[in-house]
Amino acid sequence: MGVFVILKNVIGIILGCVLASFGTAIFLLPSKLSSGGFSGIATILYYLFNFKIGTVIILLNIPLFIYSYFKISKSFTIKSVFATVMYSKFIDMFEGINVYIEDRFLSCIYGGVFIGIGLALVLKCGASTGGTDLVAQIAVKRRINAKISTIITIIDIIVVCLNIIVFKAIEIGLYSFITIWIIGKMIDLLFEGINYSKIIYIISKKNSIISETLSRDLDKGITNIYAESGFDKKEIKIIMCVCKRYDVENIKNEVYKNDRNAFIIIANAREVFGLGFKNHQGF
Repeated sequence: MGVFVILKNVIGIILGCVLASFGTAIFLLPSKLSSGGFSGIATILYYLFNFKIGTVIILLNIPLFIYSYFKISKSFTIKSVFATVMYSKFIDMFEGINVYIEDRFLSCIYGGVFIGIGLALVLKCGASTGGTDLVAQIAVKRRINAKISTIITIIDIIVVCLNIIVFKAIEIGLYSFITIWIIGKMIDLLFEGINYSKIIYIISKKNSIISETLSRDLDKGITNIYAESGFDKKEIKIIMCVCKRYDVENIKNEVYKNDRNAFIIIANAREVFGLGFKNHQGF
C-alpha cells in the first residue's frame, strides 16, 4: 500500500470520525437518543454513572479487537482501532460543548445524517468504529447461522429497548429507530451515490433496427446477449443498454416506435464504472 493511499485513508477516517462523533455528542447525547450498538450502551452508562462515552466505547471494543486481530484481519483491525479511538476521543471533546436542541425530532434527523456520513467515510477507508459491525462479523466467522444485517438489527433493537427501559420514555426509542434508519440510508447514499443508473433489457423481433436507432440517434452503447426461448427453444437476441435515469423515457419511446410489441425490462444499477459513467478511483 502506497504512502498516498495510507495518507488518504488516515484523513478519511479522521474526517469520518469527526462527523460521526459530532452527530453523537451534539445531537443524540443531549436528547438521550441512541444510534444502537456500543454508543447506545455508552449513552445509558453516561446518564446512570456519568461515565465518559468515549472511554466506555473503547473498553467495550477491546475484546472484539483482540479477537478480530487474530481471527479476522490484522489490517482491518489496526485501522478499526485507530478509527474507534479517534471516534471516542472526538465524542469526549464535543461533549464539552454546551449545546442543547430541545426538538428531539431535529436531533434524531441531524444526528443520523452526521453519523451516517461519518461512518460511510470510515467504511470506505476499510475500517470500522467497532461495536455491532464487529460483533456481526465475529458471529459470521463463528458460523452462526444468521445474516450480518439481521445480527446488527437485533443488537440495535435490544440496545434501543434498554434506552426506553432506563429512561422510561417510549419516544426516545421511537426517535432512536428513526436515527438508525437515517444512518443506514446515508451510508447507502454515500456508497451508491444519488445518480442511480438503469439497465434496460429489450427483446424484440426488430432487434437490428432498434440497436441501430439506440446507437445512432441516442448515442447509447448496447450489448447483444444471446439466449434461448423457454417456450419454443429458439435462439433470441436480447439488447442490453445501461443508461442514466433521464434517458429511460427516450429509449422506451424509440423502442416502441419501431416495435409496439417489444418486451422491455428496466432494472436499477447501483454503480456503473466505465466510459460515459464514473471512473473507479476509490475514496
